[in-house]
Amino acid sequence: MNLDQIKINLQNPDFQYRLKAIAALKDYEPDIAIPILMRHIKDSEFLVRTFVARELGRQKTSESFAALLQIMRYDNTPNVRAEAANSLSLFDRISASHLVQAFVKDDHWLVRRSILAALVEMECHAEVLEVCVLGIEGEDAAVQEACVDGLGSLSASQETNKAIAKLLQLKDSEFEYIRVRVAYALIQFNTPEAKEAMANLRNDVDYRVVGAAMENLLP
Repeated sequence: MNLDQIKINLQNPDFQYRLKAIAALKDYEPDIAIPILMRHIKDSEFLVRTFVARELGRQKTSESFAALLQIMRYDNTPNVRAEAANSLSLFDRISASHLVQAFVKDDHWLVRRSILAALVEMECHAEVLEVCVLGIEGEDAAVQEACVDGLGSLSASQETNKAIAKLLQLKDSEFEYIRVRVAYALIQFNTPEAKEAMANLRNDVDYRVVGAAMENLLP
């Protein structure tokens, strides 16, 4: 799509035209694309703002980084904030501390799970541990489950001892869904403590926990 058509489409009240125009900016250099994207950070349609966040992540300039920080912190739609977090992760480890700060301040499950997934993908092990501990202490079950899984991802990292210590605390959780995820996470640790905990979980009162703990024994 040529630049004139992009500008025309961005003025169309039908947001579908604006979506296509924003997507077309991927073919343009930052000096052209970013000023246009910046004008639509507060578009009335959240899908357009989501596309804006996605395209800003492709540009990788200091200006787009700063814009994504603002979107992640202040947009009123969780989907947009989550997309901004994903885009920030494309800047690699420089974004890690900002993602942790957003996790602390934003308790929406979609945003938190997006941030955790990004940190795991980036192999920011200390930051993964930090947000996992925080997320487990929260009240959202989906986030808690993801955070237990996140602890499992640390089995071969420098945070392995802290991760397994937290998992061992959680193996006696009153919530069966937590114990299920703990069983799956502990499979990734090859220590006497993990093996003992797995043996205990195979005798859990809930069949779902038993099934998860037995899974690694199946041929």
